[in-house]
Amino acid sequence: MSTRTKLWPWSAAPASAADFEALYREQLPRVYNFFRYRFGDNALAEDLTATTFEKAWQKRERYRRDLAAFSTWLFTIARRVAIDQYRRPQAEVELDQIQLLTTDESPEETFQQQADLRHLNLLLSRLAERERELVALKYGAGLTNRAIATLSGLSESNVGVILHRALQSLRAEWDDSHE
Repeated sequence: MSTRTKLWPWSAAPASAADFEALYREQLPRVYNFFRYRFGDNALAEDLTATTFEKAWQKRERYRRDLAAFSTWLFTIARRVAIDQYRRPQAEVELDQIQLLTTDESPEETFQQQADLRHLNLLLSRLAERERELVALKYGAGLTNRAIATLSGLSESNVGVILHRALQSLRAEWDDSHE
């Protein structure tokens, strides 16, 4: 079978723009949330999500249904995009460049929500790299432990244990800081 006739997961037809669009719509929230959990920055999550889908589109003929589910292939690309982002030098943003967003929430609610998100990001940053990635895949991307095991090379039960311990740690630290 030539690279031009690689099959997509739902049919025996070669990939088309319409097929890719359907997958894009299905997987977009999961990929975006993965990056949100990893980096805690909406704008960066949007950029990295776009990069992931751009790379998937460019490499779509390399996808092999017989080797992995499309979501596994896509999250392999997303994980590599995240690694590339960590390797880039981080630019600093000037305070006068930050604009406040308008919202229907009260200033107190907005402040509390932002404070909670900052605190959660701080707690997540204290986890080991492997734990952070597994939490992002599970709760950001909404992947199953089996899919995470396939991506990470860990056993499914090991993924479950690591996630359980990471959540226990996060809950304990959250509770300690809110007493």
